[in-house]
Amino acid sequence: MKLIDISQEVLSCNVFPGDDSPKADLVKSMEEGELYNLSMLSMCAHNGTHIDAPFHFLNDGKTVEQIPLEAFVGDCFVVRREGDVTAEDAKEILEKAKSVGADERILIGGKATVTLGAAEVFAEAEVKLIGNESQTIGPEDAPMAVHKALLAKEVVLLEGIVLTEVPEGKYFLNAAPLNFAGFDGAPCRAWLIEG
Repeated sequence: MKLIDISQEVLSCNVFPGDDSPKADLVKSMEEGELYNLSMLSMCAHNGTHIDAPFHFLNDGKTVEQIPLEAFVGDCFVVRREGDVTAEDAKEILEKAKSVGADERILIGGKATVTLGAAEVFAEAEVKLIGNESQTIGPEDAPMAVHKALLAKEVVLLEGIVLTEVPEGKYFLNAAPLNFAGFDGAPCRAWLIEG
């Protein structure tokens, strides 16, 4: 069994343009005479590797703690794409994923942008989770339509993953987020099991 970490390191992670970067402070230090070291972290819930809950773009959508853990854990299919992922691409991806029994969670590696047409295909197929390497699933300059199409069907978004060294195929995914009640998103340590 091989474990593959597909998460960004938090303090050096990518952030969506305009979001604050994570900051850490050592507030208690053994070097300064304290009995222990204690760190404090400040960050946006959407920095680095994170999930988007429906509440991110839908005011009446589910928040992080309301999403069943089954959405984040289970078989997944990793595929590589560059550029726009069209509706036809989405159908092809789902066909390949279904052929190996991993069509509930789709991870897209590469510099790929999910188009509205692809989002609608994934949503209609009742995919539980879509992941990508970018800090947003849709176009960076206009992500709202793609987010709404997926989140309205309660498709969880896993953004900011690292699939550079991961070949296409079936894996077991664990991308459970931190349990932040009332939040629109949350960081997670996402990893795959190969084989």
